[in-house]
Amino acid sequence: MKKISVLIALGMLMIAPWGMAQTIYDGAKLTGKDLNGTARFVGMGGAMGALGGDISTIGTNPAGIGLYRSSDVMTSFGFSLYGNESQYLGKKFNSDLTKGDFNNIGFVFSSKIGNETPLRFVNFGFNYHKAKSFNNNMRMEGNLGLYSQTYLMASQAAGIEKWGDSPYTDNGIGWLSILGADAGLIRDITIHDKTGGVNNIPYTYKDEQGKEVQYKDINGNPLYISPGHFEGMLDNGYANFRSEERGGIDQYDFNVSFNFNDRVYLGLTLGAYSVDYNKYTFYDEDYGNDEGYNLQSWNRIKGSGFDVKLGAIIRPFEYSPFRVGLAIHTPIFYSLDYKTSAQVISDVMDVVTGEIKGYDVKSWDNLPGKGDMILPFDFQTPWTYNVSLGYTVGKSLALGAEYEYQDYSSMKFKDTEGNSSAYEFENSTTSMLKGVSTVRLGLEYKVIPQFAFRAGYNYSTAAFHQDAFKDLAINSIQTDTDFANSKSMSNYTLGIGYRGSMFYADLAYKYSTYKENFYPFVNGLVDGGDTVIGSPEATKVTNTRSQVLFTVGMRF
Repeated sequence: MKKISVLIALGMLMIAPWGMAQTIYDGAKLTGKDLNGTARFVGMGGAMGALGGDISTIGTNPAGIGLYRSSDVMTSFGFSLYGNESQYLGKKFNSDLTKGDFNNIGFVFSSKIGNETPLRFVNFGFNYHKAKSFNNNMRMEGNLGLYSQTYLMASQAAGIEKWGDSPYTDNGIGWLSILGADAGLIRDITIHDKTGGVNNIPYTYKDEQGKEVQYKDINGNPLYISPGHFEGMLDNGYANFRSEERGGIDQYDFNVSFNFNDRVYLGLTLGAYSVDYNKYTFYDEDYGNDEGYNLQSWNRIKGSGFDVKLGAIIRPFEYSPFRVGLAIHTPIFYSLDYKTSAQVISDVMDVVTGEIKGYDVKSWDNLPGKGDMILPFDFQTPWTYNVSLGYTVGKSLALGAEYEYQDYSSMKFKDTEGNSSAYEFENSTTSMLKGVSTVRLGLEYKVIPQFAFRAGYNYSTAAFHQDAFKDLAINSIQTDTDFANSKSMSNYTLGIGYRGSMFYADLAYKYSTYKENFYPFVNGLVDGGDTVIGSPEATKVTNTRSQVLFTVGMRF
């Protein structure tokens, strides 16, 4: 405890409702979707919003189901290899993960109305697919320089003079601060008699005669209590971080669509979503003098949501193969539970005796029921806007292009009563997000009527501003302080397909890649009255995913 923390809490002047935990990084995970679905859809890069005729368009442009002229049932399976390469100060790690996938299952019931009325077909569809995979492993280690996670703990504790009898359920106390205090990683004991011009209180005890005696450190310096001002650990700690993320978002779409004169197609999809996100983090700081600690966090977000999607496909010219698609998706309205627990194991020096003391602090030992903390909350994703173009050349070539936009900064956290004001602090940080544009391109070429080759490409812009950071409320129960600012993503796809009179089968390969800057935490420093955000050097991360998909189906 030789370095006094002069760091302040980032954005912690605002007191949020009890137990806040969510950040924009949680919101971004719940907002984005993967390119997934049938092998034909993926093989064409998902650029089928105006072409239609595939069950996966039920979730992008609902009018695409209106192009069906027969009933259809299909299912898809896959296999994924996830790769993560991280590099920090010359140290490089590779963390790979393999998973089997059940990608989709669905059906379309096509009902022909006739040729005498403008309404030719009314179609009904249902599709389940894996909308998002959270699977990822991550690791980094190296010297932190002038930074430490304990300085963030100290800043979160700023202003606290009394911890009370139940700090883990106290509205004004964050878990990082109380875990740090209980594990001896931060304390309000100092060798200075003044802090910021304010006289500190002598740190005393009563001797055998009942006389007040001031404690001294191992060097003989008198010790003082600095109420509301806490010190962290040491500079140049050696960090070791690893994390495991699992789970995903399941999407269930129910559709009705209409075909008018084979020129105008309209569709409506009601979407239901199931979220199950799990994250485990292990973070360790070693100071090389027998002092150090590790913090483990277990976090889970689970719940459900719904949205509404509207779509249209129009042939501007009666006999032209050119089509224009338009779609709009409402926000997904989620009702979720955040479940968390944490443990700190530390070895720190006693400032009075100079001895190394060990601590083992578990959050569940300090909660009613000896279990996890569970916080219910609501979350609203941004609106989605989609424009697509499609063009066919005879029966051998199909070309698709698509543009989609979501303004991530418009996401909202709410309480279970639907009040966003209850999450004023969290919602004030969404300005660190920006609009995300996605471009999809795809083609299908039939060598003969039964066999087709496909290719596609996707590009999505970054959701985070370069200077975005995880800003924890002063009373946040979140203890995983790491975050990553992801950059643009690219998807490259290839596929082949066979079409028989009834039976069909498709195979696709997708390669996804994006880079990100990873940080284990941030510190805030007061410099000339301004708050300066600082952090260790960014860990450069490259994420990849290779996925093989196989779809079988039957039309009748």
